[in-house]
Amino acid sequence: MVLNPFERVQFFQELSPEQRALVQPLFIPCDLYAGTILFEQGEIPEFLYLVIDGEVMIRFKPDDGPALTVARVRPLGMVGWSAALGNSTYTSSAVCSSECHLLRVRSNDLRVLCNKDPETGGIILEQLATLIAQRLRNTHTHVLELLKQGMRQQTTLPMHGVR
Repeated sequence: MVLNPFERVQFFQELSPEQRALVQPLFIPCDLYAGTILFEQGEIPEFLYLVIDGEVMIRFKPDDGPALTVARVRPLGMVGWSAALGNSTYTSSAVCSSECHLLRVRSNDLRVLCNKDPETGGIILEQLATLIAQRLRNTHTHVLELLKQGMRQQTTLPMHGVR
């Protein structure tokens, strides 16, 4: 028996049963295969995703180099927060690295919820902020390791201006 994610996921636990009933129709379940692209860097952000099961890779493509995997988002993590932040484009790409069960919500639906029911919207925004802050802490360590690896690869080049 598969449990209802609204009953088992911490993200929704701060909501009363009435608030859960209000929010649940906004979060649409998505079952996706490994390799499915959720969104590409540069696309207009429309959806925010909560990972229930599986793993989603976040990839960033700098202008001057190959795409880098900057995060691996596992269950109870959130991807696509450019949509919630009101960014004009997604700042990274997201691809399922395994079979995934996600909940997807439109950014516009979140805006409507926040305006219609500020108390419920406030709880959802607090949960989003917590997830985003957690991922930023985790991403920092990963990006630092990527930078260190990059510096180790460059040690064979001569240093200009250093004697």
